[in-house]
Amino acid sequence: MKKKTLGGSIAAVPHIVWSVLFIIAPLLFVLYYTFTSPEGGFTLDNIFGLSEYADIFRTSIEMSIIATFCCFLIGYPLAYFISRSSERQKKIFMILLMLPMWTNLLIRTYSMMAILDDGGFLNSILLALDMAPVHIVGTKGAVIFGIVYDFFPYMVLPIYTAIEKIDRRLVEAASDLGCSSAQIMTRVILPLSKSGIVSGITMVFVPSISTFYISQKLGGGTFELIGDTIERQFQSYSTYNIGAAISLVMMILILISLAIMNRFSDGTENAGRLKR
Repeated sequence: MKKKTLGGSIAAVPHIVWSVLFIIAPLLFVLYYTFTSPEGGFTLDNIFGLSEYADIFRTSIEMSIIATFCCFLIGYPLAYFISRSSERQKKIFMILLMLPMWTNLLIRTYSMMAILDDGGFLNSILLALDMAPVHIVGTKGAVIFGIVYDFFPYMVLPIYTAIEKIDRRLVEAASDLGCSSAQIMTRVILPLSKSGIVSGITMVFVPSISTFYISQKLGGGTFELIGDTIERQFQSYSTYNIGAAISLVMMILILISLAIMNRFSDGTENAGRLKR
């Protein structure tokens, strides 16, 4: 037993070192800069001064919610369709879904610019069809589209996994008891896939609210999101403290999202145990 315990402790050393260097230490630096002035003295002005960024926070949250909702609206039917496909078709759909993720985020964003720009591929097609070109890049719609495109697989995969784990006998039992297809979806499949829905929403909402490169390129610099503001603050040494304060608020939002996800996931698992 002692040998096993010693071996487990040694195996955990790399993980502990990694966590200290790249998780705990950065968090401590953020906390230090949040509650200190540029001169090094303790202050709460960095937190209280975030009121001037309220519009940026609101815009970021609104756009992230819209993008997350769009991902769910498109992703849930797709995840359900894939889960009901044959094994061969599932593999093909998974490859097609993950294929864009094999390309770097920067390249994917530049590709979207090449398609949506005023002189891009989309407007070239519209002009060839004698239709008026549309201005997309530089609008909030373009940023939302870019977020949906980049984070869409993060919504589909957890929902697909949750639906795939549902016992098919429950669906058959609901059908035998006279439930319609809509009732089976709303009363059986949707509640039992709640954990996947919550995971997908969290995995899309968290990175989308902190994104900055997508908004810079597809937004055309016409507005800022939280990620853009943090990047701008950290580019100047004199504003590290404000950037750290905004980052701390972002981490709090992320922790709240994770807490909500865990609560719903635990509730679903407990309900599943009770049913068994």
